[in-house]
Amino acid sequence: MNYKNALTQYIDATNSHDFQQVEKMLHKDAHYWFTDKTCASIPEIKMYFEQAWRTIEDEIYQAKNIQWIAVDEHTATCIYNYHYKGYYEGRLVSGSGRATNVFVQTEDGKWRLIHEHLSSL
Repeated sequence: MNYKNALTQYIDATNSHDFQQVEKMLHKDAHYWFTDKTCASIPEIKMYFEQAWRTIEDEIYQAKNIQWIAVDEHTATCIYNYHYKGYYEGRLVSGSGRATNVFVQTEDGKWRLIHEHLSSL
């Protein structure tokens, strides 16, 4: 798997609404910066994801206009526009924002997400 595939697999895992799938794509030291919260551990990230999935039901998350801005042998950083849609209190809602994702290649050769920064527009 290369870093571009890692992003695709991460988005697919997010859309599974199963944190076990998401966690497979995360580095053990992952940090997230959301608009309203910083998560500095896997348990905090899990709690945030699961709350978001309960709030926006059947959410579909997409990455568009992906640009890989820094890539070397063991690190890859991309920026993109994210879009989501799903149901909030039974009504279809959607939104978008900006994202930065940093992937690192672990000792076993797998690419894992170590940092994500999301901000709404």
